[in-house]
Order: sequence, then C-alpha cells, then structure tokens
Amino acid sequence: MCARTPRCGHGAPAQRKMIDLSTVLLVAASIFLLLTLYIVLHGPRRAFAKIVLHEVKAAIKVFFMNHTKEQRVLQYVLDNATRGDPQSVVDSIDNYCNKEEWAMNVGDQKGLILDNIVNESNPCVLLELGTYCGYSAVRIARLLKPGAHLYTVEFNPAFAAVAKQMIEFAGVQDKVQILEGNTQDIIPQLKKKYEVDTLDFVFIDHWKDKYLEDTKLLEKCNLLRKGTVVLADNVIVPGAPDFLEYVRTCGRYDCTNYPSFLEYMDEKDALEKAIFRG
Repeated sequence: MCARTPRCGHGAPAQRKMIDLSTVLLVAASIFLLLTLYIVLHGPRRAFAKIVLHEVKAAIKVFFMNHTKEQRVLQYVLDNATRGDPQSVVDSIDNYCNKEEWAMNVGDQKGLILDNIVNESNPCVLLELGTYCGYSAVRIARLLKPGAHLYTVEFNPAFAAVAKQMIEFAGVQDKVQILEGNTQDIIPQLKKKYEVDTLDFVFIDHWKDKYLEDTKLLEKCNLLRKGTVVLADNVIVPGAPDFLEYVRTCGRYDCTNYPSFLEYMDEKDALEKAIFRG
C-alpha cells in the first residue's frame, strides 16, 4: 500500500493564491509597461509617460523587495555618502537616480540653477513646499549662511521619515525643520506657531495643481515681502500652467524662466523665478 502524501492544511491553497496574485500583478504590470512604452514613443506627453514608466518599475521592485524606492535611495546614501557632508549626500542621490532609479528630486542640472538663485538671494528665512526625500532641503541648506533657517513641508509621513534621516545624516538638521502636514494648514500657522515674519525665499516643488493655490495663500497670509523670491520647479513637466499665467500676468511679480531638463532625463523642463513686488 502506498503511503498517502500528507496535506499541509491551509498552506497549499494559500500558496496557490499567492502565486496567482503574483502572476496577475506581473501580467498587469507588463501590459501597463507596454502601453506606457507605446505612449513614450508615440504620444505627445512623452516625458510624463517616462515618469509613469519609472514609477511602475519602482512599484514592481517594492512588490519583490518590500522596500520603497525612497527607502532604497536613503540606504544608498547611508552606504555610500559621508556623514556630515551635505555635498556628498547630494552627489550620492544624484548618482543613484542617474544610474539605478529615477526619483522626483530637482536633480543635478536644475539643481545648479537652484544653487545660483539661492546664492544670489542670500536668504535668511526659507520655505520649501514638498520635501520628498530631503534632496533639495539638503542642497539648499549647504549654501545657507549661519543663522538661516529652512522650513520644509511634507504631506506624506513616509517621505517625511526618509527626509528626516537624510537631513540628519547630511548634518544640516540645525538649518532645516520638517513640518509634516498639508500646506493649506501649515502656511497659515507660520507666523504665530513658527514665528515667521516674512519669507526671503520659497521653493515650490510639490503637487503641481497646488502651486497657484499655495502662492495665493502665501500672499493672503502676508508672508511675502518686497523682493521675496518664489522659485517653482517642473513648470513644463508635469507643468503648472495656471501658476505661470498668474505670476506672469497679475502684476505682482517680476518673472524669469530658466529652461533646463527634467530631473535625470533628457526631456525639456524649466524653473520659474517670480520676485514679489510687494
């Protein structure tokens, strides 16, 4: 008589379910990748499609590696950069994003424009809308004079946690303060809660449909003074047409456009500098 193979209770069905789910996800991702590739090659919004493609690839990695792209960027910095050296942190992030995975930092090429504008304006009190992994916060902080302070707002708790570690590793935590939450809630609190009189410099790099809304809120809260520099990233890709129309036509700003390339790609993008007239 042949011995019967013992069953493992609910393990086998669960395993089959897991395999089936993995297969479905892989097939769906493959189809989406093919569609995205078609859009990249034939569609009018090629740069945006490339971003989607990179994000799909990152999502697949999360499924298999159980670590987010942002955590992978942080780990690369911890393994390769020098603690307390913000330039080393910036260079390591750029290296990872150029060679391994795309990420939505301002990037190395537009970063040079950002550097020049920060140096020219020589700000003391700064606000960043959209911290993400802390790249631009570290990049800006490394240029600030003693006593200057950057407030950076991040809505996503996971991003804020990565940024906090990035900023501390870079050694600029004395110059950078992460404010976690919605910009619509935090901006009105800056004067009373954080004792901000007016801002010298504002870097906008969060949700593009929030650019105009938050700029108007900064005006309403009297946080802009004559000469305040408002610098917006990604005004071409993904684009912020309503913001551009407003700052260029409302009569309250002197605007300069800085053509460049989308972070870690050869697609055209730009920064817009709007100096508040008061």
